[in-house]
Amino acid sequence: MAAGTAAESPVVAEVMATLASPAGQVDPYPHYARLRAFGPAVTAPDGAAVAVGYRACAAVLRHHELAKSPARALAAAGYPDWAGRPSLRMMFGSILMLNPPVHTRLRSIVSGAFTARRIAALRPAVQRIVDDLCDQLAGDTDFVATMAFPLPVTVIGELLGIPAADRPQFQTLVRDWAMVLELLSPLAVDTADVAATQIADYLERLAAERRSRPCEDLVSTLVANEGTDRLSGEELVTMLALLLAAGFETTTGLLTNGLLALLAHPDQAGWLRAHPDAASTAVEELLRYDSPVQMLFGRQASTGLDLPELSLDPGQRVITLLGAANRDPQVFDEPDALRLDRPGPAHVSFGGGIHYCLGAPLARLEASVAFPTLLARFPRIELAGPPVHRQGLALHGHTALPVHT
Repeated sequence: MAAGTAAESPVVAEVMATLASPAGQVDPYPHYARLRAFGPAVTAPDGAAVAVGYRACAAVLRHHELAKSPARALAAAGYPDWAGRPSLRMMFGSILMLNPPVHTRLRSIVSGAFTARRIAALRPAVQRIVDDLCDQLAGDTDFVATMAFPLPVTVIGELLGIPAADRPQFQTLVRDWAMVLELLSPLAVDTADVAATQIADYLERLAAERRSRPCEDLVSTLVANEGTDRLSGEELVTMLALLLAAGFETTTGLLTNGLLALLAHPDQAGWLRAHPDAASTAVEELLRYDSPVQMLFGRQASTGLDLPELSLDPGQRVITLLGAANRDPQVFDEPDALRLDRPGPAHVSFGGGIHYCLGAPLARLEASVAFPTLLARFPRIELAGPPVHRQGLALHGHTALPVHT
């Protein structure tokens, strides 16, 4: 087992419950430290192994024998018929939760759109979008509504080929759908089903348009693979939905978490203002310091495994606490300090192994353009009210961030 002494279990149960609470979701880091006191891995009340340390998390993320297996967790949550629920089928039947060879086939179809070279070519366009959005930031405004949502949704919208007028609706729809990653209550799933159905209906209509009138966008590229042995019609819509959601939801979190960290550390904001060419390094530290994805689940050991700092029984589920790994004092010097010139090692905010985030280069580009531009344009930017935290822990961010420029 991962861990699990009689003395440990009540404390672990208490900490895991606290992490699921609103207060724990806002600031999970002290609670991660409590778990870490028991070692690099602990056992949750339901028997799942919880990787807390950096090396344990990295090993889980990269081990090919840890297969994705969401069906067991969904059945335990009361959804053995999960494939009949639109939101669950579209989320847990997506590439996010698939294994080779299906995962390999689907990822190969879209990976070419997110190469470092192609993303780098988008920098001038991203800079223009950021400059235009900064023009709307004057005075008192909500950073989420004015920058953190419009920037990534514009970029992913352009890549996919979603018309500008249609993009705003997806902020609420995607958030409602993605809630099934956090909560599987009847109300949450019912709400997510409505959202997932609307998303799928829209993407099916868009795909139909591209079949008759192809364009230079990713929807047209994927439609060209449809009907072959590479991509079914359902796989097409599911892939588009996931790309849309992942394209802005986590980047919105990166932008809000990152700005809050900079505002709380004016010395570091000043350093970045004076060193805009070091934005790429700064973004890596912001990702480490407060990751927009705090937790990954769904992996399961098919056989007993002995991994670095973690042993798993056959059939045992694994949860990786990415946010805890990124603050591991055994790996990061002064892990709770924000140091934008930190040389490394690499954080695990984008996952690892075959499920490493496809959109990582895109998120990095948007943040490395946005933060130096914001700090240069608005040297006195400050909070204008309390931030509104996004519900949940797996996806970590904010739904509102009032600022004064």
